[in-house]
Amino acid sequence: MMELAHSLTLNEQAVSQIPEAKRPVFVFEWLRFLDKVLVAAHKSDIKDCQKKLVSQLLRQVTECPGPSTRKLIAKNLAALFSVGDTVDLFETVNSCNDILKSKDDSPSYLLTKLAAIACIGAMHEKLGRMMGRSFEETVMLLIRSLKSAESQGRMETMMTLRKILAGLGSAACNCHKDIFKVAKNGMTDRSMVVRCAAAKCLLELSKEAQFMYTSELDTMATLCFRSLDGSNYDVRCSVSLLLAELMAKTQDVKLLRGSNLKGAQRTVDDVFTILSSGFLRGGFGFLKGTEMIKGSSVSREVRVGVTHAYVAFVAAMGGRWLERHISRFLNHLLLELVANPRASATHVDAVYSRKCVNFILRKVLGEFLGEKAQISAAKELCQIILQQMNLIGDITGEGSTSSKDNGDASTSQHVLVCALQELSSILQILGTSASPLVAEPATGIVQPVIAVLIHPSHAARLSAAWCLSSIAVALPSQLCGLIDRCMERMENLKASVEAVSGYSCALAALVGGVSQCPLGIPHSKGKKIFALAEDLLRIASQNSRLSQQRTQAGWLLLGALMTLGPAIVKNHLPRMLLMWKNAFPRSSKELESEKARGDAFTWQVTLEARAGALASMYSFLLHCPELVTDDVVRRLRAPTDSALIMLANLTNTIKSYGHQLKAHAAMVRHRLYQALSMMPPESYEGSYSSLLRELVAEFTLTDNVSNTTTSLLRSMCHHDDSVILGSWLQETDQKAVEDQLQPNSASGSGALEHDSSYIYLRCSEGETIPGPLPLGVTVIDKSVQLFGIVFPKVSHNKHRVQMLEHFMECIRQAKSARQEAVQMNIFTAFLAAMKGLVETKGSLGQEDVRKAALQLIMSALASSNPILRCAAGEALGRMAQVVGDSRFVADKAQYSFDKLKSSRDVVTRTGHSLALGCLHKYVGGLGSGQHLNTSVSILLALARDNTSPAVQVWALHALALIADSGGPMFRGYVEPTLSLCLWLLLSVPPSNIDVHQCLGKCLSALITTVGPELQANTSSVVTARSSFLVACAVMQDHSDSLVQAEAIACLQQLHMFAPRHINLTTLVPKLCATLSSSHLLLRRAAVACLRQLSQREAGEVCEYAMTLVDSKDWKIDITETGLEGMLFAMLDMEDDRQLISDIHDTLVSMLQRLAGENLTRWLALCKQVLSASNESILGLDEEAGEGEGADDNEDDANADATFKAGADPDSHPLVAARWPTRVFATQCVQKIIAVCEEISPDHFDLAKARKMKQHNYRSDFLVLHLSELVRMTFIAATSDSDQLRMTGLQALQNVIVKFAKVPEPEFPGHVILEQFQAQVGAALRPAFSNDTGPNVTATACEVCSTWIGSGVVCDLSDLRRVHQLLVSCLQKLKSGKGSSSQLYSETAATMEKLAVLKAWAEVYIVAMNIEEAFEAKHPTEDEDEEFDNFQGGGESLLSLVTPELVSLSKHWLAALKDYALLSLPTEFASQLPPDGGAFYNADTIDSARPIYRNAWYPIVHAASLWLNHGGFENVAAEREKVDVEGSMNLGLGAVNASATKSPEDINTDRFHLIFGCCVEALCSPRSTQPLECVTACLHALYQLLDRPWPRSLIGKEQSLAIELLNVLHRLLLTREMSSTQQQVMDVVGQVLKAAQERFEFEKREKTKEALDLPANQEPDDVSKLPLIGEGGESGEIPAGKSLVFASLEVCLCLLVRHIPQLNPSLPSTPGQRRETFLSEDASRLVSCAVTVMSELPSLCTPQGNNGSAASHEGLLVK
Repeated sequence: MMELAHSLTLNEQAVSQIPEAKRPVFVFEWLRFLDKVLVAAHKSDIKDCQKKLVSQLLRQVTECPGPSTRKLIAKNLAALFSVGDTVDLFETVNSCNDILKSKDDSPSYLLTKLAAIACIGAMHEKLGRMMGRSFEETVMLLIRSLKSAESQGRMETMMTLRKILAGLGSAACNCHKDIFKVAKNGMTDRSMVVRCAAAKCLLELSKEAQFMYTSELDTMATLCFRSLDGSNYDVRCSVSLLLAELMAKTQDVKLLRGSNLKGAQRTVDDVFTILSSGFLRGGFGFLKGTEMIKGSSVSREVRVGVTHAYVAFVAAMGGRWLERHISRFLNHLLLELVANPRASATHVDAVYSRKCVNFILRKVLGEFLGEKAQISAAKELCQIILQQMNLIGDITGEGSTSSKDNGDASTSQHVLVCALQELSSILQILGTSASPLVAEPATGIVQPVIAVLIHPSHAARLSAAWCLSSIAVALPSQLCGLIDRCMERMENLKASVEAVSGYSCALAALVGGVSQCPLGIPHSKGKKIFALAEDLLRIASQNSRLSQQRTQAGWLLLGALMTLGPAIVKNHLPRMLLMWKNAFPRSSKELESEKARGDAFTWQVTLEARAGALASMYSFLLHCPELVTDDVVRRLRAPTDSALIMLANLTNTIKSYGHQLKAHAAMVRHRLYQALSMMPPESYEGSYSSLLRELVAEFTLTDNVSNTTTSLLRSMCHHDDSVILGSWLQETDQKAVEDQLQPNSASGSGALEHDSSYIYLRCSEGETIPGPLPLGVTVIDKSVQLFGIVFPKVSHNKHRVQMLEHFMECIRQAKSARQEAVQMNIFTAFLAAMKGLVETKGSLGQEDVRKAALQLIMSALASSNPILRCAAGEALGRMAQVVGDSRFVADKAQYSFDKLKSSRDVVTRTGHSLALGCLHKYVGGLGSGQHLNTSVSILLALARDNTSPAVQVWALHALALIADSGGPMFRGYVEPTLSLCLWLLLSVPPSNIDVHQCLGKCLSALITTVGPELQANTSSVVTARSSFLVACAVMQDHSDSLVQAEAIACLQQLHMFAPRHINLTTLVPKLCATLSSSHLLLRRAAVACLRQLSQREAGEVCEYAMTLVDSKDWKIDITETGLEGMLFAMLDMEDDRQLISDIHDTLVSMLQRLAGENLTRWLALCKQVLSASNESILGLDEEAGEGEGADDNEDDANADATFKAGADPDSHPLVAARWPTRVFATQCVQKIIAVCEEISPDHFDLAKARKMKQHNYRSDFLVLHLSELVRMTFIAATSDSDQLRMTGLQALQNVIVKFAKVPEPEFPGHVILEQFQAQVGAALRPAFSNDTGPNVTATACEVCSTWIGSGVVCDLSDLRRVHQLLVSCLQKLKSGKGSSSQLYSETAATMEKLAVLKAWAEVYIVAMNIEEAFEAKHPTEDEDEEFDNFQGGGESLLSLVTPELVSLSKHWLAALKDYALLSLPTEFASQLPPDGGAFYNADTIDSARPIYRNAWYPIVHAASLWLNHGGFENVAAEREKVDVEGSMNLGLGAVNASATKSPEDINTDRFHLIFGCCVEALCSPRSTQPLECVTACLHALYQLLDRPWPRSLIGKEQSLAIELLNVLHRLLLTREMSSTQQQVMDVVGQVLKAAQERFEFEKREKTKEALDLPANQEPDDVSKLPLIGEGGESGEIPAGKSLVFASLEVCLCLLVRHIPQLNPSLPSTPGQRRETFLSEDASRLVSCAVTVMSELPSLCTPQGNNGSAASHEGLLVK
């Protein structure tokens, strides 16, 4: 029937025929169709039916339409009069006014009134001044109606007033005061939706009403603050935007130019004063004290709302304004907000205020400033830090221990914490681009940050330490220097309490940051830090004033040291185990004796030491799991058992020495729980009872007077429960400050000073600064987690029952708020235990355990706290999952059925609704199928209960859970559930957001249930599909972001199952509009949907997006760069990792499908992103010289174009792309090259490309854009970001490889890359500077070798520029492994040195290939003359390499020896040299192996070439002064190397080294061995055997030759490429040649021996020769011991592969002759095989020849 709705006028006959329940859907579908038609209609199209349409629409107004329907009625009425005649306009307005005048207050008539209000608003907004003066009467009617209106009416009225203001503009000035008055009242309405609407109305009014931001500004500010009090998230967003816009208007001179009011314009200071009054005082003292933070005068909602307003104010003013006022802005936030005593009345208050200020700074500085402006902001922050430090002492006297003013310290600590944390965030964003901040020591940031390390406040010291760590992570070259500096200061300032604490924290933070620095630190640093920590612990007791700080510092450093991983920790583990053991009493006797001695201070130090020991133990278990053996666990039991016994007796100690020990005792418990949670639970099985007693006492608050709750309850519940729990706030951009408003204890109050160990631990995902919660919360959290681990291991029913009954008793004894806190902790622990039982597949226990657990759960299902009800439902579901008994599920389901049928209260209905949903979710469709019908029926009935939105929410949520888990079994309930969802969507007020969100979840589950069936065309599926689309349309038009996100997710699912039925022409524009939404959830949903769409229909998506450029219908920030440009721009603004990942995937999908056809567009897009600043372009022109034409300069002028529109470029400058975005753009350039390579080889043929371009100007080829490719890779390779430089160098290498052989048609004999020599050289040069990291230099070495070996440059004078860069690196090979100036780890040095050796090896290989090719071309020339010309003229590449060969050859052989040793299996680890090798350290073996594996094979090829061309012959004459550490036995080392070994011994060692490396690699079982490695090994073997002496060696050791032939045989079986097979045969030929030479030698020797001839005389009579050769007299040639047999295997394998007919076992048809046609390559291979076979008889005796023939035959039969 739905197709009948697709008509211009309503088909009233069809309406009358369909059931009453389905009529709203039919009408809604007609209104949707009409909306689409009227947008594109002309006046003539609707002239004849306009009157009828108006009457039908007005009739629908009186039919009590739902919210979505009335919105469409209003929109269509406005569009109808906009397109058609306006004759009936005033009559229509009067009709609506008449409805407003009606005195009918019945609920049924309310919907009609709301529809009339909506129509009035839509018509005024669309038609504007065409409405005449009728608006005055309408406004009065609306204002009067507000007095008696309920919340829906008030909200709709406010929205209509806003639309009237928007449509009429200044024409409505007569009504401004009246509207202002009622909107002010609406701002403090008890309904949150009314407040939102009033704020939006006032925002619209402010565009025309100057008095709002002049004379009434203070009143408006006060009003906004009052509105924020007790507000929800939506109100905070709306009101803060209003407040920000008003403040921004006071700074707009143009707006105030015509104002006659005195003092109309406010200064920036005035604005800051107003905003700060709200932040610090909540306005002007109007707030009540009921919802205040303890000790504060400002409600949290007001403070968070004003925080939003600060961000919105700067957004309205723009980045240019911020750059000009950055100093004033930072001083205001830090010195006037955070430093104000009102902001830090209590510790929690201070933390919340700091979080708010840091949020403002992060959003403002991170989004609105480019990288250069961020550097300037960082310098301003340093000035503030210096200023604060000057207040408490002279900054130059860091070692000063003079007393400081406590007042100054307390006020400055929060300023410093905020400034340092923001400085850390800026550094993390900038990465190596932050180098200007440390370039000049006098003006850099390091000195001010280090100065804070001696601040009296521990919080300030920790923040400074974290900031130093951020400096080191951003700029790894600073890491070692900072560590040395801190260690030196600690040594010099041992007597200062602050210095010991501060510098130890800094050291711990720096060591913790090493894991984020790929280049690491030298191992010696770790040893020094361990020694320092040991020393601190040893001398801690020598000075009571410093004992506590030294103890803390020592254990903190040891904990940080554990983060360096097993390679460093394993050397110190024995000492650590001893220190952990000594930190606790060794026996019960010692434990008893320590109770009787000491005082409060002694116990403080003792507890501090034990907490530190346990913290370092936890760090060890976390970061070194490879070292946690059974023996280590056993040895850790002693300190943990001792700690547990101590805790049991600590209560009396605390009573004896005072409550100041409580915090220390809590920290010990926290650390113990942390450590035990990382150990195998079986290891402390004997301590379960005492441990559980401690854990239960912890989370039941037995010894805790405060009502502290765990922070884990939400995470223990299911992710989908976010609707009930409100945890969707975690998915907003404002999460950092919105967390403060969550109901948990200390929610959102995380701060570094709560737990010092976080200084060296990695931040959790999404955090830039660690924020551990207060100790009281974290100790409960850890106890809950450990309980979940231990409970499943307690197998005795009795113990479990006792615990559960104890839980019930604790709940009964507690009252009111404390009871709720205890319940929340208990249920979190119980959920953790149930999760643990599921993971371990354990059993809950016998019936008495079940009863006790059920009693606990059922009591909470009726709790008034929704979080507890949710936890109880989850617990019931988990319990059913663990029990696994269908009767249990049936009993619980029936119990809930009965409760739901008999109870009418909201609490019971909601709790048991969720219980049903959780039972189905955790048991599954098969386990609960018999209850499915009853469950669905009851929940459908509850969902229809309009009187209680809460019941609807929980019932719909439970329905969604059941639908999700039901699978195919739920298919029969899809239709009734879908009908209910559609009815609710059309009838539930939009203010009930939770209901609409649950409906979205329910629809998503239904779509999944129907699945691929949605593609079918049966009537039921067509109806369902249509209903789904209608439901999605309703949700898309909803005003709330959560509901819109659900709509997008549902459409994404529909597209997955039925892509043909999704209209992309409407979906894509909506998604594009959503990308600029202020709501993170919406942007996430839109990008996720685009990601899916782009995988199938990338072309259509981009095409529809391009239609939106300059579109008047869609207000979208999209330019001619299209959707791709918009997504690139988002990368710079987003910090959500999942969203960034989805954007990357979307762009890559688009690129792979579209880049081949739109090369110019995609390359221009990447160029715009990469050309982040004019300076980089100018640098290219200056350095690259003449490589580029003048045409490119025009492009450079527009290089800063971005993808953002709609902003004033003067006040809102476009922020240049940040380095992560430019890295991605460079990767995209490489992907474009790969795409073009897959499409056609014409992309790499200039002549063809030009020819085809002439025939079809639209065609495009990559080779035509070579200059742009080089330009982009140059920009990337010469940037100030190391990550971007490396990506740029890799891209440059890719360009060289792909275009090196492309000829230049206009200059025969030349290639097109020749013209870019200057750019390549200029791009490589910075990578070889002294301050460049080893990773960048290593990458640059690869590019150098690729460039030199590509053959692009023929003139050696040009090539020498790049060659000199490689020569400069040779000096690094001479630096020892333990160099004192080493900045990075030994692995980094290994990587760099091997990269240099590999690059030189590749260059040498190419040079030798060129020489051999030249000699092959000129065979008649005199060799000596040619050699003289080569040496003298310098015309060969080899002449550049030869001077370095003496040194290089020794380093190559040393590297190969290292590789050979590192390739040994683990059982031969004892054979490795204790001091390491030539280029690796003994401590870095594991990290060095992959580096050697990647570099060795070009080196082995080069080494064999060198040996072949004089290396073997010249061994005696080698210069002994070239020393390579660790390679003595190869004759490569010191002066005595040649004295201890003869030249022949040295050559033999070298031969076996290269031979062994190659054979080991070729017979490796790894199928992943790269082809380049196989090729290099075969080349190396060929070159190695190309000289008589090495051939004599392998001929002498025949077993080596046979093994090699067997390896080559296997290689032929596994490698298909003909080039590889040819290389195999070449090596076989060399082996055969070696055997023949050996055969001839033995023949001569034996003949002389037989004839008794002198050594210098040859035999004359051949008949008397002895029988020599394989086979002997018997003629037997044994397999596995015969070289002839092994050679035959290789040859026959090759022959049978190419001529299968030779195989007699191959089936053939009699009478048919099959001819084999061999390719040229195959013919050559067969010829080689036959040639080898023809030589084999010469190696055999006559009898052996017969044996070889038999072997040949036998092999064929096989």
